[in-house]
Amino acid sequence: MTSDFAKFLIPDTALSVAGLTDYIRLLLEQDEQLRQVWVTGEVSSANHHRSGLFFTLQDPDGTAGIKCVAWNSQLTKLAQLPIPGEQLIILGSMRVYPQRGEYQLSVWQALPAGVGLQALRYQQLRNRLLSEGLFDLERKRSLPFHPQTIAVVTSPTAAAWGDIQKTLKQRYPGLHVLFSPATVQGEQAPESIVKAIERVERDGRAEVLILTRGGGAVEELACFNDERVVRSLANCSIPVITGIGHQRDESLADLVADACVHTPTAAAEMVVPSLWELYTQHRQRVTALHEAVAYSCETAANQLQVLQNRLRRLRLDRQVQQEMQKLTWKRQQLMQVTTRRSQQANQHLEMLRQKLATLDPKAVLQRGYAVVRQENGAIARSATELAVGEKLVIQLGQGEVKVKVMEVKD
Repeated sequence: MTSDFAKFLIPDTALSVAGLTDYIRLLLEQDEQLRQVWVTGEVSSANHHRSGLFFTLQDPDGTAGIKCVAWNSQLTKLAQLPIPGEQLIILGSMRVYPQRGEYQLSVWQALPAGVGLQALRYQQLRNRLLSEGLFDLERKRSLPFHPQTIAVVTSPTAAAWGDIQKTLKQRYPGLHVLFSPATVQGEQAPESIVKAIERVERDGRAEVLILTRGGGAVEELACFNDERVVRSLANCSIPVITGIGHQRDESLADLVADACVHTPTAAAEMVVPSLWELYTQHRQRVTALHEAVAYSCETAANQLQVLQNRLRRLRLDRQVQQEMQKLTWKRQQLMQVTTRRSQQANQHLEMLRQKLATLDPKAVLQRGYAVVRQENGAIARSATELAVGEKLVIQLGQGEVKVKVMEVKD
């Protein structure tokens, strides 16, 4: 019954996916107009692969775009290599890829057609913001080393939000993360991003803000070159990190941010340190400190051993013994000199004593001599100085006598 029902609903003319795709391929690749077609447009993105150069060609207003490929065998023949932002005139043919259900333009030749409108607008805005000083290094603020609360502005459905959550949880568990959702692609994206940044500032808890989205073509990242977004980042009261896509060229949002990286994961790694890395660094410092102390102790022990060896070679005990012998000899010499000089002094003193004894009047008197003095105490030296009747004092060896001159003889 099920089989009969299927036959009733499915017409005989139904095609398989491969059949439909093959039919479309025949229509496009066999069409005379599409087998050799000239197309003009602006290059919005370009990526080199091993097989060739893949890029997107779009209208200046961004309303339509087509994927193109220039195989390696054709690259050297192109008059102008496709560079994002430039206008080109492309000669090529349409090709359909059944596995992906996509079509693209296989490029034979590329001719320059002037600078693209979007690139020109980008350059004009960049020059104007540059002249205002919005990209100056002096405006860049340093990021907090250990933030406790951070804010993330991105799409809630994007893989970037999941990558950031996973990275932050692994690196810094317990971190408070504020999520401010925003549209990060399309015409509504600039206004949505600005409002998301304003919500973070009104909340007032975040210490740093991450503005991010995953990879994409240049045309998909146009919102990050919007003047409203750039000025909102410039006026943000907290430091800003951008992690926008995997593109080689920086967006204006990257230029005005305080720090920029090229992936959401890298932004999460920059905003907080890894606790495991901090612990590892701490252990390394402890190990280095132990090694330094051990090295100092070993060095001191080696120096002590060297000094001990030098002391053994110097034989200080022998030197001390020699010095003691010298001191004993010097003391003996000093005693000898002192004794000799003392004896000489005693001999000299005895000689002086004998001379003094010889000159002592009392000694003369002891030998029987006497000293005659006049009444005024003067010694009588001549008889002619005396007068008859004059009183004299005669000093003997023992005592004195008083006499009177009875007669004077010459």
